[in-house]
Amino acid sequence: MINERVLANQEEILPDIIAFNDAMTDALRELYDRAHRIWNSIKDNEDFKGAEIEAKCYLSYDYPKLHPVQGDDRQDLWNAICDAGWNKLYDDGVSLTSLSLPRNDESFESFIGMDDGYNNWNEGLDRELTKDLHLTSAFHNLYEHMEFAITDFVYVREFETEINIEIHK
Repeated sequence: MINERVLANQEEILPDIIAFNDAMTDALRELYDRAHRIWNSIKDNEDFKGAEIEAKCYLSYDYPKLHPVQGDDRQDLWNAICDAGWNKLYDDGVSLTSLSLPRNDESFESFIGMDDGYNNWNEGLDRELTKDLHLTSAFHNLYEHMEFAITDFVYVREFETEINIEIHK
């Protein structure tokens, strides 16, 4: 219902869609680069034999300051929306899959779904209006698979990252 109303006037929310996608892409790039730096620093170390890195990116733990609706109860609502216990798909963060090294060592473009020539995950949006936005697979994942209302996440500009090292012996 929210998406139907908001997307009837996509032109108004388009700057926020662009800013969100750019901020999320930057956060995913930082996550990707940091995970690879960590992996490169441990992969040849005997103490880390059998290690695997799993990296995930989440929407900020704090309710977006840019959201047009503010109030005391908003943080509680935000916590519920971003609860992986409620939304199991969110357990891996914003991406379709978490980054796992060395198991799925892929290019950054592949990680964000921009390596197939299509380069725009704008399903459900006005195709003509959003044709040049280069929306990532993470945007698509939040909107289409996790079924967040678009107004739940487009005001987010900060992200949380998690990188875990697991050693199998």
